[in-house]
Order: sequence, then C-alpha cells, then structure tokens
Amino acid sequence: MTELDAEDTKLLTLARGAMGRTGGAAGAAVRDTDGRTYAAGEVGLQELRLTALQAAVAAAISSGADGFEAAVVVGGQFKDAGVPAVREVSASARIVFADRSGSVFDIVDDAAAEVSGA
Repeated sequence: MTELDAEDTKLLTLARGAMGRTGGAAGAAVRDTDGRTYAAGEVGLQELRLTALQAAVAAAISSGADGFEAAVVVGGQFKDAGVPAVREVSASARIVFADRSGSVFDIVDDAAAEVSGA
C-alpha cells in the first residue's frame, strides 16, 4: 500500500522478528523520541494478557521512554488495545499496520484520523 522510510522499515523488521521469536499471531515495535526501539510479541499468560503493541509500549515506558515517534504492528488490527496506550503517551505518533508477511495495509498519522474512523 505504501512505502515506509528507513526508520519505519526497521520497526517493521523488529516487529516481524518479535512475532517470529514468540510464535504468536502478532508482533510490534515502537520508536521513542530519543530514537530507541522496543519490540515485543503477544503475552498470553493465564494471569497476564497483552497485545504485542501493549507489550512494546510497556517495555518502552518501563525503560524510561517519555514519548513515541512511531509504532508498527504486524498481524494486529486497527482496534488493537495498544493504540490508546500509544496515544496516551504521544497523540501524534505514526502507527503502521502490516499483515504477517510485512505488507502495510494502514498508516495512521494522528489521533484525529482514528476518531473519524479513517
């Protein structure tokens, strides 16, 4: 659908790697405002369930990130429960959604587009 810049392509690669390592249905990666990246797969414990994006956000926040530039979700959906967490930290962060093969199917550049359902 759309070409990604080099930094977002790196996030896509990290998200796909996290998905592959965990064997889950989804992977995600975020880049903070300092340029650091965090990747995670889904967490499916009996006592703790997180989407891949929620897990990546949690890893970033617990490491001291105070803002996000971008996030990539592979194998997830637009309604991913991690989207509000990204928006809580950085309303304008770019969120890229890709299928399991890495093909991008949606890019949301701001929270206003999400509210309108774009």
